[in-house]
Amino acid sequence: MSGTTAPIAPGADSPKRSDKPDAPRANQVLSDILNGNVVISILAVLFALVIGAVLIAVTNEDVQEAAGYFFAAPGDTLSAIWNAISGAYGALFQGAIYNFRRDSFLDGIKPLTETLTFATPLIVAALGIGIAFRVGLFNIGGRGQMLVAAACAGWVGFSFELPWGVHLALAVIAGIVGGALWGGLVGLLKARTGAHEVILTIMLNYVAFYLISWMLRTPGLLQAPGSVNPKSPAMLETAVFPDLLGPRYNLHLGFIFVIAATIFAWWLLNRSALGFQFRAVGENPNAARVAGINVKNTYVQAMLISGGLVGLAGVMQVLGTVTTGFSAGIDAGIGFDAITVALLGRSRPLGIFVAGVLFGAFKAGGFAMQAAEGIPIDIVTVVQSLIVLFIAAPPLIRAVFFLPKQGAPKRLKLNVSQEVAAK
Repeated sequence: MSGTTAPIAPGADSPKRSDKPDAPRANQVLSDILNGNVVISILAVLFALVIGAVLIAVTNEDVQEAAGYFFAAPGDTLSAIWNAISGAYGALFQGAIYNFRRDSFLDGIKPLTETLTFATPLIVAALGIGIAFRVGLFNIGGRGQMLVAAACAGWVGFSFELPWGVHLALAVIAGIVGGALWGGLVGLLKARTGAHEVILTIMLNYVAFYLISWMLRTPGLLQAPGSVNPKSPAMLETAVFPDLLGPRYNLHLGFIFVIAATIFAWWLLNRSALGFQFRAVGENPNAARVAGINVKNTYVQAMLISGGLVGLAGVMQVLGTVTTGFSAGIDAGIGFDAITVALLGRSRPLGIFVAGVLFGAFKAGGFAMQAAEGIPIDIVTVVQSLIVLFIAAPPLIRAVFFLPKQGAPKRLKLNVSQEVAAK
């Protein structure tokens, strides 16, 4: 009969139903947490410390001696390994955070202030490099920008006699402007000629180094009067960062500048229109250009700000750390270490601040490890390098710690009405 409908066989044309139940929402949340940047970074640090412990044990003389008769007395080898590792990392903690061997609390926290002192120029330089990263620029010219900034700030610092507040402010401004102009030159050349910023910053590092070296050997420029050494005069007291916690500690006012710079960088990248342009150009310069953003001007602006922040690190070196006169090595490798800090902090201001404190702790505690336990300082450098390596390879960390793989984003399904509208 035409009006009757044939029965449908079970499962013939009916919609397919998945026998696999949907994963609980809590599983997805846990997977997102375990695959988040914070957890990956913490696990990378822990894994690097484990490898560092292995290196400490292998290079320790007592462990090597006990390993010679391991099968006769394995407990001696295990005890030597424990003593080597615990002694090294105990010295690292006491040299970077708190020294329990000191008589008073104020003396015990001095290692923490040393950590913050080491971290101060690292953080501010990494903030500048991180901003360049967010725009898609690889600024590896921190050394040159720091040298130029230190020369500008130092010249103001020893050449003029001014009241304390005015003198310090002018010296800081001179250094920031010097670093900004040296970095802005890179952005200008890239915008106008298309030259690659990596080549430009490398070459300008050499230009700055030899230029400042020549000025430090030339009387009347940066060389101290009556001296034959390539060194500047000492900074005047009115141009020196005052001690933040008193003469007992080396931490100076520059750390407050670091906190302010971190807040400024966060506001710039996340709350300002210019920061939106920076992020847009960094994500896709072609799309940003189509959207009406002047990409060339953005490159110049980003490198000006980046160079100014990196230059502030040079200012802190010459007005806060080495106030008795500076040489061409005033940058102390901070310009390159800041790249590592910016990578570890994933170019986020808060992340850079935490990463800078961590590396400051490694620097302060590394010297304590070497002095107290005889651990080579190179092992700390290896640990720092491994941290960055693991941060750059999240799949390796997931494999080592058996973390769940991060699921691919689900595609949205269109309903019937949306499909019709799309057609």
